Amino acid sequence: MSWFKRQSQDFDTSGERKVKTEGLWVKCDQCRQIIWKKDLEENLHVCPKCDKHFRIDARTRLAQLFDNGEYTMEDGNLSSTDPLKFTDLKPYAARLKAAQKQTGLKDAIINARGLILGKPVIISAMEYSFIGGSMGAVVGETITRAIEKATKERIPIIIISASGGARMMEGTISLMTLAKISAALARLDQAGMPFISVLTDPTTGGVTASFAMLGDLNIGEPGALIGFAGPRVIEQTIRQKLPEGFQRSEFLLEHGMLDAVVHRRDLKNYIARAFEFMAVRKQGA
Repeated sequence: MSWFKRQSQDFDTSGERKVKTEGLWVKCDQCRQIIWKKDLEENLHVCPKCDKHFRIDARTRLAQLFDNGEYTMEDGNLSSTDPLKFTDLKPYAARLKAAQKQTGLKDAIINARGLILGKPVIISAMEYSFIGGSMGAVVGETITRAIEKATKERIPIIIISASGGARMMEGTISLMTLAKISAALARLDQAGMPFISVLTDPTTGGVTASFAMLGDLNIGEPGALIGFAGPRVIEQTIRQKLPEGFQRSEFLLEHGMLDAVVHRRDLKNYIARAFEFMAVRKQGA
């Protein structure tokens, strides 16, 4: 019986071998089209039908931005000590272990350095699949270290946000990181070094309320949800229907909250040109 079951998975009733297609197709949530997964990957995880930007992990973002997809990871040895011994539906320590196993990261951030069109750059990229990209003490310390290195070595920095906000399991400690990162960015600005903030889907909560909106240039990905409280919370609070597209990057650009909305395929060249412009302006000053 076990032999029959094993064989029946590989052959149909005619005796011909089945072609397994599970995981080879992706459905776009926006246009509802079925997309060949390889085509989606080759198109930088952007729907070829409607240009919807799919969420991607931090490693993929770094590979897309750095020359030849090559970079060196730094500051990846920090992990949370679970200072409050927090428990809700499950212990925070258990959530951390599960997220670390799933992502292969210690926390929701990667610091990396490499070249963008031949110029050295440091990037801090947030990982949304690690507890919603929430920012606790480790994320705050890791981003701060990247900013301090950029300040000391006098090279530009990019922070790529993808986060639900501050990590509630660490309480006030997580909120303190908002000020910590903002203070480091103030010192970077005093040193005359540029900072570009890239806001992706989603960028919300305390991350939006702090460093994500402090860039010399704030860039949103098309269609990204960007805001502090979510649209449903706002509607329930003010008891009014929000405008169509509210809190999406295009809406924020129209209302002066972003400097640009840039397609993923154009982002690398756009950032490189921006850094060149900033360098010329600072030299002129």
